[in-house]
Amino acid sequence: MNKNKIMYWLVTIFLSFAMLAGGIQQLLQIGGYNEIITHLGYPLYLLSILGAWKILGVIAILIPKYPLLKEWAYAGFFFAMSGAFISHLAVGQSFVEAIPSLVLLIVTVLSWYLRPANRKLEKQ
Repeated sequence: MNKNKIMYWLVTIFLSFAMLAGGIQQLLQIGGYNEIITHLGYPLYLLSILGAWKILGVIAILIPKYPLLKEWAYAGFFFAMSGAFISHLAVGQSFVEAIPSLVLLIVTVLSWYLRPANRKLEKQ
């Protein structure tokens, strides 16, 4: 296995674990997410939607084949994490409170960028 593939899997496993853990907590509305989402000004039902999408996104990224589905999953993670980062800053929270979403945003981009050729869309 080459260095890029090892880096891809390390980053992708971290991303998958974080998104799965967060998705389960959001779906079940536990782990302090109710307070976070309320403070950001969003309705609580958004947690169920985000949690389900994150779990499905992890499945899409980890299963073999289906490169178009993977692109959509990465896009969803990108929008969710960039939206979370901006939301924290928009309500006046400190940069430190927004760091987890920024880290997951960066990890999402790294996983997408480092993915092997068999996990990318074919060039037309």
